[in-house]
Amino acid sequence: MATPNDLNAAIAVTRFGLGARPGEIATASADPQGWVRRQIRRAGADRPQEAPETSATRIKAFRAYRQDRRAMEREADGEVAADRDPVQIAARMLREDTAVDFLARARLAATTPAGFRERWTLFWCNHFTVSAVKLLTATVTGPFEQEAIRPRVFGRFEDMLVASSAHPAMLMYLDQAQSVGPHSPAAAFLRRRPMPGVGGGLNENLAREILELHTVGVDAGYSQDDVTEFARALTGWSVGGLREVEDQQGEYVFRMPAHEPGGRTVMGKTYAAAGLDQGLAILKDLAAHPATARHICTKIARHFVADDPPPALVARLEATWKATNGDLGHVAETLVAAPEAWDPAPRKLKTPYEFLISSWRAIGGQPGAIEHIAPPLNAMGMRAFSAPSPKGWSDEAMTWAAPDAIIKRMSWAEGFSAVVAADLDPSPIAAGALGARLSEPVRKAVARAESRQEALSVLLMSPEFQRR
Repeated sequence: MATPNDLNAAIAVTRFGLGARPGEIATASADPQGWVRRQIRRAGADRPQEAPETSATRIKAFRAYRQDRRAMEREADGEVAADRDPVQIAARMLREDTAVDFLARARLAATTPAGFRERWTLFWCNHFTVSAVKLLTATVTGPFEQEAIRPRVFGRFEDMLVASSAHPAMLMYLDQAQSVGPHSPAAAFLRRRPMPGVGGGLNENLAREILELHTVGVDAGYSQDDVTEFARALTGWSVGGLREVEDQQGEYVFRMPAHEPGGRTVMGKTYAAAGLDQGLAILKDLAAHPATARHICTKIARHFVADDPPPALVARLEATWKATNGDLGHVAETLVAAPEAWDPAPRKLKTPYEFLISSWRAIGGQPGAIEHIAPPLNAMGMRAFSAPSPKGWSDEAMTWAAPDAIIKRMSWAEGFSAVVAADLDPSPIAAGALGARLSEPVRKAVARAESRQEALSVLLMSPEFQRR
């Protein structure tokens, strides 16, 4: 008979983690809460790649190809042979770079013994979304996660906010790199000497998304004037180009001539003219704002526990956030200790990525090539590294539970099972994947299936496996 610890071990691995690998629930059963808590570490998250290419390297390569294309077009009167087109070559290389990054991330998720640490990290990667919907940002989405997010997931929220906001990937994704203060020296220069492809205007995208998505939230009472003032404070935040000195190319740079002069007022607080420090001061205050604690703690509770998160859990997380000045390690500890998080009822539906990763984990495997994971994610509406907007991927069941979406999951489960099931015994896999969460009807259906392929498909499409 299953004990409370048996059920808690299954919850620890399948809800807090990314799904059970063979033997993992048994490992967690001695101390389920401790098993999760021990994955919190100040050093941050694991690295999918030990020696990855940096954002700066990728950005410099892309800009060099773009520069080459312009030169060739001038020489050829605008026509470039397809096999010599630098942009076509660049696009192919960027797709390959993105595939390497995403496959490494998926393999880490499928094999890590620290499933909670990786789930917690993926939450923050989605919170600070940089999407591959643009050709240039496609190649830096993976490096962005490794450079700005993973080292800071159990540190201070303020540090992650600043690191993500100033990262070249975010500056390019939200068009901040070209933002120029209307009354700045750079704007005056561009009015006198317009440059092709350089607008020289104020761009509010980054300021708006930091307020709406990354910090206080849309209900915090800020105005359009606050967005504009914040955008002015962020002017000058840019990315070093090929004309910069070598160690600044592709890196964050602050261009004082593009910065809007004067003081700013954002959400009722005035900030003196201070160049780079003006924007940093606003970010620091936004990180410490009570609305930020409420907004993000609600998102954490929604991700880990329920689409409609328990108010008591949100309040408990929020209290820890405020007491520790946004110490994410302490917030994670509060989540792990919260009784609401251990409610046996599974209230979350796995996203397509979670479904695929947990399927690999259930059989003790991992995707061997990008073709094993990217095409099915595309079919299920969750294209690799390509969230549809800065808001990131939805965390709610209604987004992923449409009949057509479930049919696509079933189709993938059948195809996956046809490839891997021949050498597997589905009954032990079911017990290892779900532990005490495995219901008697599903156990019997797996045991009585006509083939191993059918049995594994039944397991993967069972309500217990689809929910966490």
